[in-house]
Amino acid sequence: FPIPPLFKLIQEQSNTDWKEMYQVFNCGHRMELYVSQDIVNEIIEISQSFNVDAQIIGRVEASETKKLTISSEFGVFEY
Repeated sequence: FPIPPLFKLIQEQSNTDWKEMYQVFNCGHRMELYVSQDIVNEIIEISQSFNVDAQIIGRVEASETKKLTISSEFGVFEY
């Protein structure tokens, strides 16, 4: 989803690095669900039936280490 204008304003006025913006403010993502691929479309349809936009924003992969990678228009950030 596009970043809401409020978060862009906070970043511009505070000169906060985008990596910190995603870490502290989550940049407007309201809720994230981690579900299996076979029910994704059903979850999205239910959400949209309540006039709430929903979409796939990422995936979970097996890893030897704990890591979160965010790819956005402002860069790629790893936590």
